[in-house]
Amino acid sequence: MADKIKYEMEFPIHVSPSLLYQYISTPSGMQEWYADNVNSRGEFFTFIWDGSEEEAKLVGKKKGERIRFQWMEDEDTDYYFELRIQVDEITKDVSLMVTDFADDDEDEEGKMLWENMISELKHILGST
Repeated sequence: MADKIKYEMEFPIHVSPSLLYQYISTPSGMQEWYADNVNSRGEFFTFIWDGSEEEAKLVGKKKGERIRFQWMEDEDTDYYFELRIQVDEITKDVSLMVTDFADDDEDEEGKMLWENMISELKHILGST
C-alpha cells in the first residue's frame, strides 16, 4: 500500500474561537457541515454521508483549540485528520487549520472536498 501524503490547509473564518470549536468538536455541530449525520459513543464517532458510514476514533483534543480523529481503517498507522483553531496574537484573526492525509493521486480531490465543506461551515456561521 502506498504511503499517504500529509497536507495542511488554512481557512480564515470570522467568528469567535469558542463558537467555531462547537462546530468542529460536537456531533451536532459537525453534522451541520461535515457529514449528513454524526453519532458518537464515547471516543468513537460515526460519520454518515448519503447512506455510507465511516467510523473514526477521537485520538486527541484540546478544549477550545483542536480536535483530531483517526479513521478506523487507518488504525495502526500515523494517519489522522485534525481541525485546529489558530488565533493571530496581534490581529486576533481566526483561522481553521486542517491537517489531513491522502493517497498521492487524491490530495487535490481531498483539498477540494475540504474547501467545499469549510465554505459550507462559513455559510452556516455567517462568516464570508
